[in-house]
Amino acid sequence: MSAILALLFGLIALIYASVGFGGGSTFTALLTLTGIEPRLIPVISLCCNIVVVTGGTIHFWRAGLIDWKTVLPLLVVSAPLAFLGGLTPLKETTFLLILGSSLLLSAVALIVPQEKLPRVKLPKPVIFGLSGAVGLLAGLSGIGGGIFMAPVLHLIRWADAKRVAAFASLYILVNSMAGLAGQLLKGGMDAVTQPAAVFWPLLLAVLIGGQIGSQIGIKLLSPIWLRRITALLVGYAAIRLLLQVY
Repeated sequence: MSAILALLFGLIALIYASVGFGGGSTFTALLTLTGIEPRLIPVISLCCNIVVVTGGTIHFWRAGLIDWKTVLPLLVVSAPLAFLGGLTPLKETTFLLILGSSLLLSAVALIVPQEKLPRVKLPKPVIFGLSGAVGLLAGLSGIGGGIFMAPVLHLIRWADAKRVAAFASLYILVNSMAGLAGQLLKGGMDAVTQPAAVFWPLLLAVLIGGQIGSQIGIKLLSPIWLRRITALLVGYAAIRLLLQVY
């Protein structure tokens, strides 16, 4: 296990935890670039997501920023589909196509300046449908989904920025746990224990980074540059994956 990779994972966790995200898209991109076996990527990314956002979710909950009445319906829709996504067996080419497309969409979501988006109204069924689709994607690819849902919630002025961050943290946690449960049921205990035995330094790194980020809310870069750099990395990984498929 590369010490540099663990260091990068810890830094990513620190930065993302400070704004309520888990970093799943960037974890997945880095794992892809290192050439790790594709079937292990969702498991490792989901585990890292859970470790990172657990502290942040507790922090947001204690601060009273989670509106359970508003949040629970979206989770009730997304969690079962995240579980189904984790449970679904995929051929390697299909998985690479889904993962590459997910990362490409993540890169686009990161580039779009959320603060300049015009206010729009979306019917509740559309929001619920989107939440379910993102949950399914989370289970299939190992991306928690907050990176997709947060821009939409900003777009419709669902809540202020802190409450959207709190929702994203909880959303990623629940979907990642549901997706990991599906992966576990599909592959047995070995699907989790084998990666954990080899990649435990990554889990330790994101635990430390995530706790620091969620507690002090540090921002090493401006939000704009953070999104741009992350979008570049994620987009590059997406293109490499898609080229493998075609």
